[in-house]
Parts: sequence; C-alpha cells; structure tokens
Amino acid sequence: MAPVARFGEQIAPAPAEEQRWDVVGELRRARARTLALLEPLSDEDLRAQWSPLMSPLVWDLAHIGHFEDLWLIRRSGRARTGDARFDEIYDAFAHGREERQELDLLAPADARAFCAEVRERVLESLGRELFADDDPLTRGGFVHRMIVQHEHQHVETMLAALQLRGGPDFPWHERRVPSAGGTSGEVRVPGGRFAMGSDDRSWAYDNERDRHDVELDPYAIDAHPVTNAAFLAFVEDGGYDDPRHWSETGFAHRLEAQLEHPQFWERDAGGWTRIRFGRREPLPLDEPVQHVCWYEADAFARWAGKRLPSEAEWERAAQGSRSTPLSANLGGECFRPAPVGAYPAGVSDLGCHQMIGDVWEWTSSDFAPYPGFVAFPYAEYSEVFFGSGYKVLRGGSWATDPSLARITARNWDHPIRRQIFAGFRCARDV
Repeated sequence: MAPVARFGEQIAPAPAEEQRWDVVGELRRARARTLALLEPLSDEDLRAQWSPLMSPLVWDLAHIGHFEDLWLIRRSGRARTGDARFDEIYDAFAHGREERQELDLLAPADARAFCAEVRERVLESLGRELFADDDPLTRGGFVHRMIVQHEHQHVETMLAALQLRGGPDFPWHERRVPSAGGTSGEVRVPGGRFAMGSDDRSWAYDNERDRHDVELDPYAIDAHPVTNAAFLAFVEDGGYDDPRHWSETGFAHRLEAQLEHPQFWERDAGGWTRIRFGRREPLPLDEPVQHVCWYEADAFARWAGKRLPSEAEWERAAQGSRSTPLSANLGGECFRPAPVGAYPAGVSDLGCHQMIGDVWEWTSSDFAPYPGFVAFPYAEYSEVFFGSGYKVLRGGSWATDPSLARITARNWDHPIRRQIFAGFRCARDV
C-alpha cells in the first residue's frame, strides 16, 4: 500500500509499481461494493425510477462504466469500449435524472457486462501506466483515484435512491453500530488564522485546492451533530409553523413543499417512527437527524438561538478527525447514523465528535471556488456548480466511502434537497 499522509503533510510519490498495486486494489474494492449493493435487486428494481430526483439504478451502473471508459481507456488514445450512443445516454449533463428512464438504457445484464469489459481493459492497460510526474492526470495515480471516488459517489447516490424506493424492504444486512458515548455541549474555538483546503494531488478534487490561509473570529460549535431528539423538540414546539425561525425564502419553500418534519419521519398512535429502506422502526432519539434540507437546518439553528457554521469554521473544528473503521461510521455497512458519541477514537483535536461520517453536515456557505482555483480535469465536476444556488456540506455520511471522507472534501446541493443523508450541527458567535 502507498504511504498515508497526515492532514496537510506532503509525501513523496510512491514508485510506479507500488502505485499500480494500490490503484488496482482500490478499483477492485469499489467495484465489489457496487455489485454487492445491486446483487439482491431484481431487473425490475434496477430499471425502476422511484423518484424524479434519482436515476434508475441501471443508469448509474452503466454510467460508472462509461465514465471509466472515457477517462482510463480513451484518454490514452485507444478506441472506446462501448457503443458511440453511450456518450449521449450516459452523459450526466445530457439528460436530467427525471428523463433517464425513457432512454434506451442497457439492460441490467448488459450493463454489468459492459462495466466488466471496461474494467478488464483498464487492468490490462495498467501494466503500461508510468504514473508520470510531468502529467497531472497520472501523477500519484490521480485519474485512477478519481475513477475510484466517482464509483463510490454513485454507490452513495444509489443508496439514496433505494431509501426512496418504498414498497417491500430492501434486503440489506447491516453491521451493528456502536452504542452512544454520551457527549454533549459545545466546543469553543479560538480565533486566528488556519490553513484551509488541500495540496494533495493524488486524491483531492479541484474544489479542495489549493491550501490557503483563512482568518476566523472566535466561535463556538456543537460538540456533536444535532440529534433526532433535539430536532423533535423543534417540531413539537411548532418550529415548522413559526415564520420567525425561517428565512423568507425558506418559509416559502416550507409552505410550498408542505414540510412538517424530516423526510421519512411518521407519527402514529404509538409515537414517532421513521422509514428506513422500506422498514418502519421507532425513531432513534440519540442518532443524528438526517434527511433535512438546508432550510430546515437553518430554521432549527435560529430556533436554538444559534446559526449554521461556515465551511471554514467547520473545517477548523474538524482538524485531527480520523476516518478509520474504529473512528468513524463510513462505507455504508451500518445503513444508519451511529448514536452521538459512538466513536470517541475519531474526536477532533478540539473535541468535536463525528465530524467525519454519519451525516453530511450543512454549512452556511455557498459553493464557491478557493483563491487561485483552476478547473481540473474538467469544468463540469465543480466549476459549473459555483454560485448561490448550492450550499456546501461537509464530513461525509454513513454511506460515504473512506476514500472520500477527508476533512477538506466538499459536497454541495440545492438548499431544498432532503433525499441525501444530510444533517447538521450549530455554531454561534462568542
């Protein structure tokens, strides 16, 4: 395995042979995860579209293969592996998700075969890959690691689609999450300058670069994500009905979308429950709340007399957080957030719990480039999304792979989105 750097530490590139074996292992691990998730599903399930917000799973599967074909086979000048029509059908920008079920998609068996054929050719070509330092695409195995992360991102997207599936429960077997650790309160963060972002050229995306200094005023931030119990107090206090807690735009959306509680919550005679991958269960009060949009998170923070942290404040508080199996809930094996305080080994240097894993955390920040940003290797990954229409999320969720769970990683979405595995923590001025 290639050496692992601590956050911010620069290390010399591994020799080509060592990088080659590391890349092969990561590619195979990602593919095994994809196929294991889809294996229990029928062809009908794979073709279905359960929400206009999500693609049919068979589209995601073939798109994974097409993206790999585009960057790891055609990049080197070799002919494409699949049909020329794939360039349009499986281009994420050519058709909205709500249109994709009507496309001439590959059948599930054919999509699997296409992905396998692409992968076979990629593994063959790796024997000739030099990981040249003078090529930013291959240096440190960047383009191959981009493919690994892309596949894991689609696995998380497919998990979100499965949560929307409804009907009979999804046949999953979850790893048991640790018990709660009982953390509470908030952490005070002194003001000052810190280095934000990444200079890593092997794994980090363009929107994480370059590392740059940021000056922060003192602030306080919650020691753990907001729990279901805390959010339930907001619900039962009439928080959804009181416009004083909402921005004007947020309350207008709350009324139009008829929001009354987090997505997948239900109330019956026995109390509050949630639907999780087709199964109804009592609402676990000690878990981080998830499936709330940015407007709901912002309203809760106002109700609590606080605010959402900026992404710079979030990243400063997360320094020292770790993403090992013993320190964070990642990789999709638990199918749920862990109770707050469940991973004391992953606590940040300042004492914040679960900054990595469990739930993506909404921040107050719009998605914007860092100083000196350069789109790489294509503008459609980050640049086309910059602007006030997207809010930044940090930290990863229980469904995020560890390869993507770094404290500099930036996710983003529209402030109305709830199907993602998103929660939040609050901050305040001091």
